[in-house]
Amino acid sequence: MDIRNIAIIAHVDHGKTTLVDELLRQSGAFRANQAVAERAMDSNDLERERGITILAKATSVEWDGHRVNIVDTPGHADFGGEVERILSMVDGVVLLVDAAEGPMPQTKFVTSKALALGLRPIVVLNKVDKPDAEPDRALDEVFDLFANLGATDEQLDFPHLYASGRSGWADTALDGPRKDLHALFDLILDHVPAPRQLAHTGDPFRMLATTLAADPFIGRILTGRIESGTVRPGDQVKALSRTGEPVESFRVTKVLAFRGLSQQPIDRAEAGDIVSLAGMSKATVADTLCAPAVGGAIPAQPIDPPTISVTFGINDSPLAGRDGKKVQSRVIRERLLKEAESNVAIRVSDTPGGEAFEVAGRGELQMGVLIENMRREGFELSISRPQVLMREENGQKLEPVEEVTIDVDDEYSGVVIEKLTGPRKGDLAEMRPAGAGKTRIIAHVPSRGLIGYHGEFLTDTRGTGVLNRVFHDWAPYKGTIPGRRAGVLISMENGTSVAYALFNLEDRGRLFIGAQEAVYQGMIIGEHSRDNDLEVNPLKGKKLTNVRAAGKDDAVVLTPPVRMSLEEAIAYVDNDELVEVTPNAVRLRKRHLDPHERKRAARAAG
Repeated sequence: MDIRNIAIIAHVDHGKTTLVDELLRQSGAFRANQAVAERAMDSNDLERERGITILAKATSVEWDGHRVNIVDTPGHADFGGEVERILSMVDGVVLLVDAAEGPMPQTKFVTSKALALGLRPIVVLNKVDKPDAEPDRALDEVFDLFANLGATDEQLDFPHLYASGRSGWADTALDGPRKDLHALFDLILDHVPAPRQLAHTGDPFRMLATTLAADPFIGRILTGRIESGTVRPGDQVKALSRTGEPVESFRVTKVLAFRGLSQQPIDRAEAGDIVSLAGMSKATVADTLCAPAVGGAIPAQPIDPPTISVTFGINDSPLAGRDGKKVQSRVIRERLLKEAESNVAIRVSDTPGGEAFEVAGRGELQMGVLIENMRREGFELSISRPQVLMREENGQKLEPVEEVTIDVDDEYSGVVIEKLTGPRKGDLAEMRPAGAGKTRIIAHVPSRGLIGYHGEFLTDTRGTGVLNRVFHDWAPYKGTIPGRRAGVLISMENGTSVAYALFNLEDRGRLFIGAQEAVYQGMIIGEHSRDNDLEVNPLKGKKLTNVRAAGKDDAVVLTPPVRMSLEEAIAYVDNDELVEVTPNAVRLRKRHLDPHERKRAARAAG
């Protein structure tokens, strides 16, 4: 059967996963009466809750006698490591662009990777039925983007379609019949070349592993595209590392191919097809799986380096071990090393004490997703504030700078620019109108300045602003950037919080806890209204004497506490603070719980 391998790439929220749903539906991959979840490709719980794609996933459909393997990729820059690897195993990409928003930072990021690999994109202007859609402007912007990224003449001559993934249609003309996605299927078959390796079917088996998964029944599974030869269950195969060193030899226990939403075992896979192999125990992502006679490894894509690091430690608070089952540093270390194996954008290293581990990655969202997955698995952790990774070059200290694209109502553009270019030391690159009453701001800001900014940004824009960021470049260190201005309220006692005490503390600042919650000495229970830390007693009850005032006792009514999400908490804490994460709670605390130890540490640091 003739094969086409394509990846669907786009900025976050431009409709990739919804479009794949419709491609599956219209190609007959689902039965007419089959119950299928919305965004069927987002199979992971976190992906469903957040409405984002975190892991790249493959599927396949049959159309007009051809098999089309489709890979749905993440849109967030934090998961860019997935996209970079995926693009090396496809022969064409469908670039989805929101007809109202136009190309966004992540569009630029994934397109630059695709063009560098020599792929010729098909551009689909999605969501053209939105009231604020401007497909012609978006198309011009895509052309300009390709030209700026150094596309060849062949790549600049890209075909385009107008579509609405949610309504399930794509047409070559904006005023076309708007019935189905047949035009997209036909364009994929015409425009995307068949895998070039098919000419070498007689060569020995070679395949580059691009994604790693684990199955409770068949163990490790590596997915990739077969570069040459064929493979069958029972074949003897060896794995070579990136540098060509032998990793292991193993017998293939299963060959799985993508058929619709499921993977099915097949008896034989040929060059050009995207398949998964089982049977290995050590081989991992970027290794070459090949016949024993093959000598050299297939070159793998270099992965962009991590830009931030977070320290994962054991939970040593007085409430440790109450919620989670996995609390030892040995268990945490095993889990982090397992994550680093399948996620090439993450690096794990031990810290001098051995009780904590430094995890380096692409961004706060990637770290937040890893921590959220671990807490759901029953881990208890203490997490430090993210630190930006610096680089030395020719004796000069360099730091990562991100390109921030912001769409905001005109009235809030002043405060956003002031915050980005003032204390956060960003440079304004571009500012232009973006539709009715909106402004688009593009700035280059040091990664350090963006840690913890998102919550403040939403407050400044009354929740209406949209902020996107992507790694831009390394630049000379720009000096100190002020951190959080406010101090915190610290509990001085262990016990259970009392409504009366909290009511009397409300004048001191915003509280993070409510009544009848477990607290301990050194735990942060609120934000102080001034810039210094304040120790308070949240357990102090009302003294009940036998003397009664004439007035009746008023019932205490508390202001609802501020509840932070995991990412907000990690971005909020200072360098001398930690986030305690358990399956049921996210608490903030001081690194040193004892006040005397805190003073000693502050003196030593000062």
